[in-house]
Amino acid sequence: MVCQATVRQAGDVAIVDLRGRITLGDGSWTLRDTLKRLIAAGHRRILLNLKDVSHIDSAGMGELVGVYATVTNQNGQIRLLDAQTNVLDVLRMTRLDTVFENFTDETAALRSLAGRASAM
Repeated sequence: MVCQATVRQAGDVAIVDLRGRITLGDGSWTLRDTLKRLIAAGHRRILLNLKDVSHIDSAGMGELVGVYATVTNQNGQIRLLDAQTNVLDVLRMTRLDTVFENFTDETAALRSLAGRASAM
C-alpha cells in the first residue's frame, strides 16, 4: 500500500496519521512533503502516528532523521505514536530508538509535547 498522510490538529500540535509503507519513492516523498509543508507553515510540535505503517526502509528512516534535525534546530519537537513492531525493530537496529520518543497513548504523547513546550 502506498503511503498516505492525513494531518489533524490538537492545540498547537500537528498530528500526522500515516498509513501504508514508508519506502524509497512515493512513501518517503509523501512523508517528506507533508512534513516540509507543516514546517513551512510554522508547526514546531509534530506527532507522527505510525499505527498503520506496515513497513519503513532506510529512505523512510532518512526522512525521519532529516525532519527531526530540521524541527529540533528550530526549537521544535517531534514524537512518534504507536510504532508497530516492524518499525520499532528498524528504530532499534539503527539506534534511533534513543532519538525518537515513541508513545502508545496519544494523550500522553500530546502531554509530553505540551510539557516541553512550556519549558522553552
